[in-house]
Amino acid sequence: MSDDLSSGNTPRHVAIIMDGNGRWARQRNLPRVDGHRKGVENVLRIVDAANKLGIEYLTLYAFSVENWQRPAAEVDALMHLLESFLGQYAAELVEKHIRLRVIGNLAALPEHARAPLEKAVATTADFPGPTLVLAINYGARTEVLDAVRAYAREVQAGRASPDTLGWESFSRYLYTRDMPDPDLIIRTSGETRLSNFLLLQSAYAEMYFSPVLWPDFDGACLADAVRAFANRERRFGKTGEQLREK
Repeated sequence: MSDDLSSGNTPRHVAIIMDGNGRWARQRNLPRVDGHRKGVENVLRIVDAANKLGIEYLTLYAFSVENWQRPAAEVDALMHLLESFLGQYAAELVEKHIRLRVIGNLAALPEHARAPLEKAVATTADFPGPTLVLAINYGARTEVLDAVRAYAREVQAGRASPDTLGWESFSRYLYTRDMPDPDLIIRTSGETRLSNFLLLQSAYAEMYFSPVLWPDFDGACLADAVRAFANRERRFGKTGEQLREK
């Protein structure tokens, strides 16, 4: 297969588990928050790189439901970094016509972080794309439970029937209901697990694990991941021979 990224092999949706901020800081004898700050600064750099590669949806795992278990001072710093990111870059998102989306439960966020986030989402809602999706207070298991509860309420109200339930109808209850599933999931820092990220949506996603820590993961690293994706044969349950017969 060709590695020409202009030949239609670019993934439509790339999702990234941004890992390694703490280790980046530790390697430099800096506080963990400095690593997180450097990681936040990297977001717009990767958004620009994704746009140049023709990626329509870029989803970044920013804060998981499990991250609330971290030290309170670190969680507070992360919330203020989110607020700072929006204050610094929201205007740039508007200028570049980048639509901002959020998946996760925002209700638990402090007001100082939630309000500018909701404002940025509303301001960019009508942009046709590309789309930056932030997964904040997100967990795939929580998402599934929320979807099941919503579907159960529809059944109780007589608006849905378990007898006709299929993946397409159930997926409408997920946070990602109006987004394509990720084609490529990247995790930085050398870790090789999904950490409760888009578990159902990633059923047929290609995985790419980079040893580079997130603050150092640049456009060239993203292009390497996309090039690796372009050279993989995606069979979706079929054989390679079946695909080549088309």
